Amino acid sequence: MNWRQRSYEKELLDGDAIPFEDIRRNMEELDFINHWLGGHRITRAGMRTMTTLAGSGLAGGRTAGNPLRVCEIGCGGGDNLRVIRNWCSRRGIPVELLGIDINPSCIRFAAGRLPEADFMVTDYRLAEFERKPDIIFSSLFCHHFNEGELTEQLKWMQEHSRVGFFINDLHRNRFAWLAIKMLTRLFSGSALVKNDAPLSVKRGFSRQEWKMLLSGAGLSGYEINWKWAFRWLITAPS
Repeated sequence: MNWRQRSYEKELLDGDAIPFEDIRRNMEELDFINHWLGGHRITRAGMRTMTTLAGSGLAGGRTAGNPLRVCEIGCGGGDNLRVIRNWCSRRGIPVELLGIDINPSCIRFAAGRLPEADFMVTDYRLAEFERKPDIIFSSLFCHHFNEGELTEQLKWMQEHSRVGFFINDLHRNRFAWLAIKMLTRLFSGSALVKNDAPLSVKRGFSRQEWKMLLSGAGLSGYEINWKWAFRWLITAPS
């Protein structure tokens, strides 16, 4: 593979009529990978940046009647929302969680694991909010899109968040691809994960590509930070 160019090969998860058992196994293993390879740590770092950006009024000043509103697009099995719930709970921050995913099987699974959150089965672009979320984020979602679609997604995230948004996604890197290919071959019981996890690395973006995407969306004030293991944390104010 030419690592200077990202792959446009579609992941199996983006196909139609995938059996729910395959989707369930995929989401459970992704949660495990996020836990042990630092993905959830990056989500917590994104929350710290966003609450710092907004100042004490966003976090410390929140009450049960005026909670922090956090929305995840492409929420999958809801494991990132669970991490944020726990993060806010430890800090005494009342939080209102919303997950959006186009796949109804993912939403049923997520709602069963996180009943206190709200969920929408829809394309995120069609979502309607009574009040804007304070923070919108995505995790391992952006690499599913082409550059034109992602540019529009970045604009949407900024326009629909009151404070800002953050993104936790993959760094396209030969070593990251080799490592996840070996790990999933050894430890995964899911054919979906074995195929999609290495492919998703090939579909990831470089720092320069992220700069071009964010600038192309007309955004400023953003930050791009590399995180272990081979992830990007992008934060941007609204």
